[in-house]
Amino acid sequence: MAEFLEFINNLTNPDWIVEHGGLYLLLFIVFAETGILIGFFLPGDPILFIAGIIIANISLGPLDSVMTLLYWIALISVAGILGNFVGYWCGKYFGHRLLKQKDTWFFKKAYVFRAQEFYHKRGGMAIIFARFLPVVRTFAPIVAGIVEMDFKKFALYNIIGGILWVGSLVTLGYLLGENEWVQRNLEYVIIGIVVLATAPVLVRMITGKKKVVTAEAGTEPEIFEREEY
Repeated sequence: MAEFLEFINNLTNPDWIVEHGGLYLLLFIVFAETGILIGFFLPGDPILFIAGIIIANISLGPLDSVMTLLYWIALISVAGILGNFVGYWCGKYFGHRLLKQKDTWFFKKAYVFRAQEFYHKRGGMAIIFARFLPVVRTFAPIVAGIVEMDFKKFALYNIIGGILWVGSLVTLGYLLGENEWVQRNLEYVIIGIVVLATAPVLVRMITGKKKVVTAEAGTEPEIFEREEY
């Protein structure tokens, strides 16, 4: 357990990342967080920001530095996009099995039907926004597969979301990577990034809870049929 915690802690250390795989380690972490269920604990946002810092501190000329930035963004984007595809296919494969199971305290079919309605209304934008939300980005493609979201639609928004997520955070790290204050206070900067990414979800949960209760009060639960969309 101690070694695991040390590994997670080291993922916020640019020098340690460079010494233990560099770009290859970053590709694995992004793929695992977006494509493997148990990868939800990995720090995707800080990793992308640190990737930009690493590029900014590599001794390269201006043109070479920009080309390296674009190269890293392209490869990491591909890793994140492929990760989401894996999550989608896992959800689609195991979804039918889940729906055949009886309801338990942990899993209820009603959750799937609600998710299906949500993806039917806002599926595309949900896939994009999920990229910027820790934990959510791990489960979003899996749920999309379970509710059988149209694959072409999922693929389009998966690619758009992956490029926006990786491109924005890596570029931000690159632009701030040589700033002395950022380097001295990297841990606080990373905490700030996580807070900013998580805040919209927390606000939505707090402000939206009463609305949901009000909407459902006095009405019968509605069952949604599985369908293609």
